Amino acid sequence: MPEMTLRQIEVIRAVMLRGTINGAAEHLGVSAPGISRLIKHAEESLGIRLFDRRGGLFVPAPEAKLVFDQLHQVYEGVENLQDALGALQKGEDVRLAFASAPSIAQFVAARAIRSIRRRYPDLFIDLNTLKIEETANYLLMERGEFVIMYSPISNASTEVVELARGRVLAVLPLGHRLADRQEISVSELEGEPLIGVDPKDPYGAILAQPFREAGIEPVHSVRGRFAHTVVSLVRQGLGVALVDEFTVAQADMPGLVRVPLAEKVEVSIYMVSKKGRVLSNFAEHAIMHIRKELADAGSHWGPDAVLN
Repeated sequence: MPEMTLRQIEVIRAVMLRGTINGAAEHLGVSAPGISRLIKHAEESLGIRLFDRRGGLFVPAPEAKLVFDQLHQVYEGVENLQDALGALQKGEDVRLAFASAPSIAQFVAARAIRSIRRRYPDLFIDLNTLKIEETANYLLMERGEFVIMYSPISNASTEVVELARGRVLAVLPLGHRLADRQEISVSELEGEPLIGVDPKDPYGAILAQPFREAGIEPVHSVRGRFAHTVVSLVRQGLGVALVDEFTVAQADMPGLVRVPLAEKVEVSIYMVSKKGRVLSNFAEHAIMHIRKELADAGSHWGPDAVLN
């Protein structure tokens, strides 16, 4: 049995709407002879007369009324499909939910979302901030598609991918006696009021590592739960700290000096997702931009990138 193509449906409908070959050609932006040939071929292959020719006008043949009713429904379906595809391309009526450690959310995730918004201007984005112990529940309850964390989690129902590695830096208040150094050793921070994260915390353990390897037990004068809290305390002149470069991945950090650590200590950033879950195109796009922002983090500052 002969079948109609979508192109034939489009052309037949254009002739039906405009009533002439020239009108249909103008409507579709093609040549009139091509429209005429396609109509003739469709009628011959189907074995039915679609139009009556009346003085140059093409009038739907009465016996083809049922065909035209169906064509109209098919074309409406195609238009609805095109509208749906267009909405999806812009992110209309869809949602992207993911989470990250607060320090990653502050600069890295925020800049990634700015890039995502350019590609999908109407996409609703739900960014949560989590503690590491909240990660598994967030993913297994499917509150979001993925989580960006400083530490992998041990859960058989999740998958972990390392996205980036970054340096641990010393951060000092502006005007500190060591602020003009090109690099600082942890031994030079001994005796300074130290701000940090509990060494029992996975992130805090990374920051404590260079002190302990140097035979120094870190004694904190102030502790914060998250790295960005630690940075805020340093900016207030309450002490010095070690943090990862992603936490301070912003060119303008008033009142703060960032100095490379002489001891080479790295921190890893991981993407955690529910095992077996297929990530949406929006999630994949977001992870791509998060990777890029993590890779670019070091370019947002340097030894001289200190602003009052």
